[in-house]
Amino acid sequence: MHAPPLLSFLACLTLAAQPPEPPQRRDVIIVTGTWEPLPLEEADRAVNSLPARSQSILFANVMDLLQLDPSLDLRRRAPAGVQSDLSIRGATFGQTLVLLNGRRMNDPQSGHHSLDIPLPFDAVQAVEVLRGAGSTLYGSDALGGAVNFIPARPEGWQARLRMAGGSFGTQQQFASVSGLLGSVAQHLAVSRDFSTGFMPNRDYRHLAASSHTQAKTRHGSTAIDLGYADKPFGAQNFYGAYPSWERTKTWFAGLHQNFNERWEAAFSYRRHSDLFYLFRDNPQRYQNHHVADGFHGSLRRRDPLGGSATLFTGTEAFTDHIESSNLGVHSRARGAAYAALDVRALRRFSLSLGLRTESYRGAFDQVSPSLAGGWWASAKLKLRASVSRAYRLPTFTDLYYRDPVNRGNASLRPETAWNYETGAELRPAESWRLQGTVFHRRDRDGIDYAGPSPLGPWEARNITRLNFTGVEASAAWRRRAHVAEWSYTAMRAVSTLPPGIFTKYVMNYPVHSGVFSWTGTAGKFTARTRLGAVERRARSPYAVWDAALAWRGRRISPFLQATNLTGTRYEEILGVRMPGRAFLAGIELH
Repeated sequence: MHAPPLLSFLACLTLAAQPPEPPQRRDVIIVTGTWEPLPLEEADRAVNSLPARSQSILFANVMDLLQLDPSLDLRRRAPAGVQSDLSIRGATFGQTLVLLNGRRMNDPQSGHHSLDIPLPFDAVQAVEVLRGAGSTLYGSDALGGAVNFIPARPEGWQARLRMAGGSFGTQQQFASVSGLLGSVAQHLAVSRDFSTGFMPNRDYRHLAASSHTQAKTRHGSTAIDLGYADKPFGAQNFYGAYPSWERTKTWFAGLHQNFNERWEAAFSYRRHSDLFYLFRDNPQRYQNHHVADGFHGSLRRRDPLGGSATLFTGTEAFTDHIESSNLGVHSRARGAAYAALDVRALRRFSLSLGLRTESYRGAFDQVSPSLAGGWWASAKLKLRASVSRAYRLPTFTDLYYRDPVNRGNASLRPETAWNYETGAELRPAESWRLQGTVFHRRDRDGIDYAGPSPLGPWEARNITRLNFTGVEASAAWRRRAHVAEWSYTAMRAVSTLPPGIFTKYVMNYPVHSGVFSWTGTAGKFTARTRLGAVERRARSPYAVWDAALAWRGRRISPFLQATNLTGTRYEEILGVRMPGRAFLAGIELH
């Protein structure tokens, strides 16, 4: 994998391009990786939008949707999103920022819990993925990128009920209702996901409920998000060869208020609890109980500067608090201020320049600048490039955790990274969309557990230098009701680890990852299939094939979903086996 051939190819395309013409507007609007909502093709960063609401009947859960992007490394310990780690472009799960409607969901206890999203899958409108550093926009944790779960918007009065059952004693129920009453729109959803497990002590129950409210007054628009999730599950081999058990709960409340077209304010609160038994049949032998609280408040101002430039300024405040039987009682607070200038001229070129400073000990502890630009070389070809800096504070587990095998380190320094990328998007015909990106990330003081043996014991350490270089390529074809996409991500890492030192997470990245997906409709039948292949560093490659079929009736829609059709034996996390072939059948009532 080398960057020069691709860069040469992009240069040739630029020289051969005709005089630029304003591109046609597309209908996909994104809010992630930008300072304000923009059409997807106008983004100067590598952003992907995964539609969920329109295709939810073809997916069992949101984790199946995330697998459509090969730059997302999803390391699951169980299906149905019971416990999963998510990373982008080789970053660790702690270096990926998770958002719910733009509000932070990363857990200060441990990045293992950042995907505990208190939102039923069928209440998700879309998932937007920012690849590459995002600290100028969002602050700590976005070294590899950010994933934003967008709640479903109310669309008139409607009700939906879904019931399904299948392999391994799986049962699913989902219900939602939405409606409009004057200037107030409301969407309520609740889901239950249950399984007796594909092997002993791998059972789970997942209950989630959410509320999304929108209102408009003469003072501006208001959005209120509420969510709750409860997930008890058998954790056989999750943390070593032990018959463990765990239960996590998540509470979330978020408020967003626009005041005319210039001011907006937001506030969110997240509470997360984690109860862990090392031995399920003997809880008193060894257990941990953690309760973490996080507050986030922000105020932003938007000032148009003429017809082509906009200035954004804002401040943010964060607090984290934990009470833990293992970690102790700890709190920390930090504040941030930022300014960004966004220039867009006649939809021919764009430039975004931002600077953020965040303080957690004193003034200017972390400074995160970013620069991104795009140029329409023609109506069919857009070139883009960006450079940005990101950082991450260590979690409370990184700092204070203790057990016989793992040990935290209270002297850890924050992680930092510079991210560089350049890419192009080509639309040779109305039905085709080709994309390519070359990226490079330089991590400094990266945090990982290291030790003299691949079996431990492990101690949290700062890794001095770690450089990732990679390429992303995709080709999407759309013809009427059929969409097919081929996408591929490859990367390599160079580390300065001393000889004889092993790491627990950072070097377990995928060197090659590819996905083919297709969705199509014929009459009242709609179907999808996905074939994904992954090769992790120093491990054998494997491929997993999923498929789904549904009949969309006016009131009743039966469906069938199949996962791992070939029965591939694989582990996304070493020592934690994933299920074999499985089927799920059900109906949805409208």
